[in-house]
Amino acid sequence: MANIDYEIVKHIGMLSESPKGWKKELNLVSWNKRDPKYDIRDWAPDHEKMGKGITLSEEELKALGEMVKDL
Repeated sequence: MANIDYEIVKHIGMLSESPKGWKKELNLVSWNKRDPKYDIRDWAPDHEKMGKGITLSEEELKALGEMVKDL
């Protein structure tokens, strides 16, 4: 598996935490030195390991926010 380079540019917030200490977070992340995107995924306590997640552009995040607001 190829090495994935990432940098958490800004921690925005934690959505939940598992009993094992993994946290589902919303962060602004730069993947492989590309422009940062908003990212929702599970992270190990030291941020060295991660689960599967989803990345969103600013426009997609705003659209999601509007959908959630209407619930």
